[in-house]
Amino acid sequence: MNTWRTKSANEETRRASRLDVRIKAGLREHGTSKFEVRVIDLSITGFRCETSFTLKPGTRVWLTIPSLGGLESVVEWRESFVYGFSFVKALHPAVFQHIASQFMKSVC
Repeated sequence: MNTWRTKSANEETRRASRLDVRIKAGLREHGTSKFEVRVIDLSITGFRCETSFTLKPGTRVWLTIPSLGGLESVVEWRESFVYGFSFVKALHPAVFQHIASQFMKSVC
């Protein structure tokens, strides 16, 4: 199995703090059908998700979160079934807060 990784989580310089979330969302490449992913963290500049589908770094995709339109993103890295993405256009802080209020991971 090929594993692509452009930078490790420890080496990456964060442009924005990330929030733990659990979101069942859709993801698709241009001209393909949407498939399900599980978004596990989110910031205004990107997100991390889990999926069994294979995507290569540099691939442009659209993330669909329930009640929002498609968010254009680029695959930055992959490690097994976990992927890191950057948004082509950063989320507006109000949009980020709206998503956070609906999907922030609850602490038990």
